[in-house]
Amino acid sequence: MDKETKEKILEISASTIDRLLSKEKAKMRLKGRARTKPGTLLKHQIPIRTFADWDEGRPGFVEIDLVSHDGGNARGDYAQTLDVTDVYTGWTETEAVKNKAQIWTFKALKGIRKRLPFKLLGIDSDNGSEFINAHLLRFCKQEKITFTRTRPYRKNDNCFVEQKNYSVVRKAVGYYRYETKKELEILNELYKVLRLYTNFFQPVMKLVKKTRVGSKVIKRYDEAKLTKLKNRLMMEASAKHLGIEFK
Repeated sequence: MDKETKEKILEISASTIDRLLSKEKAKMRLKGRARTKPGTLLKHQIPIRTFADWDEGRPGFVEIDLVSHDGGNARGDYAQTLDVTDVYTGWTETEAVKNKAQIWTFKALKGIRKRLPFKLLGIDSDNGSEFINAHLLRFCKQEKITFTRTRPYRKNDNCFVEQKNYSVVRKAVGYYRYETKKELEILNELYKVLRLYTNFFQPVMKLVKKTRVGSKVIKRYDEAKLTKLKNRLMMEASAKHLGIEFK
Protein backbone atom coordinates (compact mmCIF):
# COMPACT_ATOMS: atom_id res chain seq x y z
CA MET A 1 0.00 0.00 0.00
CA ASP A 2 1.47 3.36 -1.01
CA LYS A 3 1.70 6.31 1.42
CA GLU A 4 -1.09 8.37 -0.16
CA THR A 5 -3.58 5.44 -0.08
CA LYS A 6 -2.66 4.64 3.51
CA GLU A 7 -3.28 8.24 4.61
CA LYS A 8 -6.70 8.29 2.95
CA ILE A 9 -7.74 5.00 4.57
CA LEU A 10 -6.67 6.21 8.01
CA GLU A 11 -8.91 9.25 7.62
CA ILE A 12 -12.03 7.12 7.09
CA SER A 13 -14.20 6.56 10.18
CA ALA A 14 -15.02 3.03 11.37
CA SER A 15 -18.73 3.51 10.60
CA THR A 16 -17.95 4.56 7.00
CA ILE A 17 -15.75 1.49 6.52
CA ASP A 18 -18.55 -0.73 7.84
CA ARG A 19 -21.03 0.90 5.44
CA LEU A 20 -18.73 0.53 2.43
CA LEU A 21 -17.95 -3.12 3.20
CA SER A 22 -21.46 -4.15 4.24
CA LYS A 23 -22.22 -5.97 0.96
CA GLU A 24 -18.94 -7.90 1.07
CA LYS A 25 -19.49 -8.87 4.71
CA ALA A 26 -23.01 -10.05 3.91
CA LYS A 27 -21.62 -12.51 1.35
CA MET A 28 -19.48 -14.21 4.01
CA ARG A 29 -22.00 -14.18 6.85
CA LEU A 30 -23.35 -17.57 7.92
CA LYS A 31 -27.06 -17.28 8.54
CA GLY A 32 -29.78 -19.88 9.00
CA ARG A 33 -32.87 -20.04 6.85
CA ALA A 34 -36.33 -21.32 7.69
CA ARG A 35 -36.57 -25.00 6.67
CA THR A 36 -40.10 -25.64 7.91
CA LYS A 37 -42.16 -27.84 5.60
CA PRO A 38 -45.87 -27.66 6.39
CA GLY A 39 -47.67 -30.74 7.65
CA THR A 40 -51.17 -30.28 6.29
CA LEU A 41 -52.72 -33.70 6.91
CA LEU A 42 -53.73 -33.21 10.56
CA LYS A 43 -54.06 -29.42 10.77
CA HIS A 44 -57.81 -29.56 11.17
CA GLN A 45 -57.38 -31.80 14.26
CA ILE A 46 -54.87 -29.50 16.01
CA PRO A 47 -56.31 -26.11 16.99
CA ILE A 48 -54.49 -22.81 16.58
CA ARG A 49 -53.40 -21.60 20.00
CA THR A 50 -55.44 -18.92 21.71
CA PHE A 51 -54.94 -17.39 25.16
CA ALA A 52 -58.03 -19.26 26.37
CA ASP A 53 -56.36 -22.63 25.75
CA TRP A 54 -53.45 -22.15 28.13
CA ASP A 55 -52.97 -21.23 31.76
CA GLU A 56 -49.67 -19.36 31.39
CA GLY A 57 -49.67 -18.43 35.07
CA ARG A 58 -48.01 -21.73 36.01
CA PRO A 59 -45.20 -23.95 34.68
CA GLY A 60 -45.87 -26.73 32.21
CA PHE A 61 -47.03 -25.00 29.03
CA VAL A 62 -44.15 -25.05 26.55
CA GLU A 63 -43.33 -23.84 23.05
CA ILE A 64 -41.23 -26.14 20.86
CA ASP A 65 -39.17 -25.54 17.74
CA LEU A 66 -36.35 -27.03 15.67
CA VAL A 67 -33.11 -25.13 14.96
CA SER A 68 -31.36 -26.21 11.74
CA HIS A 69 -27.59 -26.69 11.62
CA ASP A 70 -27.15 -26.68 7.84
CA GLY A 71 -24.44 -24.01 7.60
CA GLY A 72 -26.28 -22.37 4.72
CA ASN A 73 -26.39 -25.57 2.64
CA ALA A 74 -29.69 -27.45 2.83
CA ARG A 75 -28.51 -30.50 0.87
CA GLY A 76 -28.50 -33.90 2.55
CA ASP A 77 -29.02 -34.67 6.22
CA TYR A 78 -27.74 -32.41 8.98
CA ALA A 79 -28.32 -32.02 12.71
CA GLN A 80 -31.27 -30.21 14.23
CA THR A 81 -31.72 -28.96 17.79
CA LEU A 82 -35.09 -29.43 19.45
CA ASP A 83 -35.70 -26.38 21.65
CA VAL A 84 -38.38 -26.63 24.36
CA THR A 85 -39.13 -23.47 26.38
CA ASP A 86 -41.59 -23.06 29.24
CA VAL A 87 -43.61 -19.85 28.87
CA TYR A 88 -44.04 -19.10 32.60
CA THR A 89 -40.54 -19.78 33.97
CA GLY A 90 -38.40 -19.49 30.85
CA TRP A 91 -36.98 -22.96 31.59
CA THR A 92 -35.26 -24.21 28.42
CA GLU A 93 -34.26 -27.74 27.38
CA THR A 94 -32.39 -28.57 24.16
CA GLU A 95 -31.44 -31.82 22.46
CA ALA A 96 -29.73 -32.41 19.12
CA VAL A 97 -31.17 -34.96 16.67
CA LYS A 98 -29.65 -36.37 13.46
CA ASN A 99 -32.33 -34.84 11.19
CA LYS A 100 -35.90 -33.53 11.42
CA ALA A 101 -37.60 -36.90 10.89
CA GLN A 102 -40.65 -37.41 13.10
CA ILE A 103 -39.11 -40.44 14.87
CA TRP A 104 -36.07 -38.52 16.18
CA THR A 105 -38.03 -35.38 17.10
CA PHE A 106 -40.62 -37.42 19.00
CA LYS A 107 -37.92 -39.43 20.82
CA ALA A 108 -36.10 -36.23 21.85
CA LEU A 109 -39.33 -34.63 23.09
CA LYS A 110 -40.10 -37.63 25.30
CA GLY A 111 -36.55 -37.49 26.71
CA ILE A 112 -36.87 -33.78 27.46
CA ARG A 113 -40.21 -34.37 29.16
CA LYS A 114 -38.46 -36.62 31.70
CA ARG A 115 -35.90 -33.90 32.48
CA LEU A 116 -38.43 -31.13 33.10
CA PRO A 117 -38.75 -30.19 36.80
CA PHE A 118 -42.52 -29.83 36.39
CA LYS A 119 -45.36 -31.72 34.72
CA LEU A 120 -45.79 -31.13 30.98
CA LEU A 121 -49.29 -29.69 30.51
CA GLY A 122 -49.29 -28.13 27.04
CA ILE A 123 -47.28 -28.07 23.81
CA ASP A 124 -47.40 -25.38 21.15
CA SER A 125 -45.51 -25.90 17.87
CA ASP A 126 -45.21 -24.42 14.41
CA ASN A 127 -46.88 -26.09 11.42
CA GLY A 128 -43.90 -28.26 10.41
CA SER A 129 -44.53 -31.91 9.57
CA GLU A 130 -42.03 -32.95 12.25
CA PHE A 131 -44.62 -31.79 14.83
CA ILE A 132 -47.94 -31.97 13.01
CA ASN A 133 -48.13 -35.75 12.82
CA ALA A 134 -50.20 -38.65 14.13
CA HIS A 135 -47.53 -39.83 16.62
CA LEU A 136 -47.38 -36.58 18.56
CA LEU A 137 -51.13 -36.01 18.37
CA ARG A 138 -51.84 -39.51 19.72
CA PHE A 139 -49.23 -39.09 22.46
CA CYS A 140 -50.74 -35.80 23.65
CA LYS A 141 -54.24 -37.27 23.72
CA GLN A 142 -53.07 -40.31 25.72
CA GLU A 143 -51.11 -38.19 28.22
CA LYS A 144 -53.81 -35.49 28.43
CA ILE A 145 -51.43 -32.78 27.16
CA THR A 146 -52.94 -29.76 25.41
CA PHE A 147 -51.55 -29.66 21.85
CA THR A 148 -51.88 -26.46 19.82
CA ARG A 149 -50.14 -24.88 16.84
CA THR A 150 -49.25 -21.37 15.70
CA ARG A 151 -50.78 -19.48 12.81
CA PRO A 152 -48.90 -20.13 9.54
CA TYR A 153 -46.04 -17.68 8.82
CA ARG A 154 -46.43 -15.93 12.20
CA LYS A 155 -43.11 -16.51 14.00
CA ASN A 156 -44.07 -14.14 16.82
CA ASP A 157 -46.77 -16.60 17.90
CA ASN A 158 -43.91 -18.68 19.31
CA CYS A 159 -41.86 -15.72 20.51
CA PHE A 160 -40.62 -17.35 23.73
CA VAL A 161 -38.92 -20.29 22.04
CA GLU A 162 -37.82 -18.20 19.04
CA GLN A 163 -35.91 -15.94 21.43
CA LYS A 164 -34.18 -18.94 23.04
CA ASN A 165 -33.29 -20.31 19.58
CA TYR A 166 -30.83 -17.43 19.39
CA SER A 167 -29.87 -16.65 22.99
CA VAL A 168 -29.30 -20.30 23.96
CA VAL A 169 -28.68 -22.37 20.80
CA ARG A 170 -27.16 -19.99 18.23
CA LYS A 171 -24.98 -18.17 20.75
CA ALA A 172 -23.52 -21.50 21.88
CA VAL A 173 -23.07 -23.37 18.56
CA GLY A 174 -23.38 -20.69 15.86
CA TYR A 175 -24.58 -21.18 12.28
CA TYR A 176 -22.13 -23.87 11.11
CA ARG A 177 -23.08 -27.21 9.57
CA TYR A 178 -23.12 -30.25 11.84
CA GLU A 179 -23.86 -33.59 10.21
CA THR A 180 -21.63 -36.39 11.56
CA LYS A 181 -22.40 -38.76 14.44
CA LYS A 182 -19.45 -37.36 16.41
CA GLU A 183 -20.68 -33.77 15.99
CA LEU A 184 -24.14 -34.84 17.19
CA GLU A 185 -22.61 -36.41 20.31
CA ILE A 186 -20.59 -33.25 21.02
CA LEU A 187 -23.68 -31.05 20.67
CA ASN A 188 -25.58 -33.14 23.22
CA GLU A 189 -22.61 -33.17 25.61
CA LEU A 190 -22.59 -29.37 25.39
CA TYR A 191 -26.35 -29.17 25.98
CA LYS A 192 -26.03 -31.24 29.19
CA VAL A 193 -23.90 -28.45 30.66
CA LEU A 194 -25.71 -25.59 28.93
CA ARG A 195 -29.09 -26.54 30.45
CA LEU A 196 -27.64 -26.20 33.97
CA TYR A 197 -26.00 -22.85 33.21
CA THR A 198 -29.11 -21.45 31.48
CA ASN A 199 -31.75 -22.69 33.90
CA PHE A 200 -29.99 -22.34 37.25
CA PHE A 201 -27.72 -19.32 36.80
CA GLN A 202 -29.35 -17.05 34.20
CA PRO A 203 -32.08 -14.66 35.45
CA VAL A 204 -35.41 -14.17 33.71
CA MET A 205 -36.58 -10.70 32.64
CA LYS A 206 -40.17 -10.48 31.41
CA LEU A 207 -42.00 -7.80 29.45
CA VAL A 208 -44.41 -5.96 31.74
CA LYS A 209 -45.78 -3.21 29.51
CA LYS A 210 -45.66 -2.18 25.86
CA THR A 211 -46.77 1.29 24.77
CA ARG A 212 -46.91 2.72 21.25
CA VAL A 213 -46.04 6.41 20.91
CA GLY A 214 -46.42 7.39 17.26
CA SER A 215 -44.13 5.11 15.26
CA LYS A 216 -42.13 4.04 18.34
CA VAL A 217 -42.90 1.15 20.68
CA ILE A 218 -41.70 1.64 24.26
CA LYS A 219 -41.17 -1.57 26.23
CA ARG A 220 -40.94 -1.81 30.01
CA TYR A 221 -39.42 -4.91 31.57
CA ASP A 222 -39.64 -6.37 35.04
CA GLU A 223 -36.48 -6.41 37.15
CA ALA A 224 -34.21 -9.30 36.09
CA LYS A 225 -34.47 -12.09 38.65
CA LEU A 226 -34.42 -15.83 39.15
CA THR A 227 -37.94 -17.24 39.46
CA LYS A 228 -39.06 -18.84 42.73
CA LEU A 229 -39.03 -22.22 40.99
CA LYS A 230 -35.41 -21.74 39.85
CA ASN A 231 -34.38 -20.64 43.36
CA ARG A 232 -35.99 -23.69 44.92
CA LEU A 233 -34.40 -26.07 42.40
CA MET A 234 -30.99 -24.50 43.02
CA MET A 235 -31.36 -24.93 46.79
CA GLU A 236 -32.54 -28.53 46.42
CA ALA A 237 -29.57 -29.36 44.17
CA SER A 238 -27.12 -27.70 46.58
CA ALA A 239 -28.58 -29.48 49.58
CA LYS A 240 -28.43 -32.85 47.79
CA HIS A 241 -24.79 -32.24 46.89
CA LEU A 242 -23.94 -31.42 50.52
CA GLY A 243 -25.99 -34.31 51.90
CA ILE A 244 -28.41 -31.99 53.72
CA GLU A 245 -32.16 -32.53 53.92
CA PHE A 246 -33.99 -29.67 52.19
CA LYS A 247 -37.45 -28.58 53.36
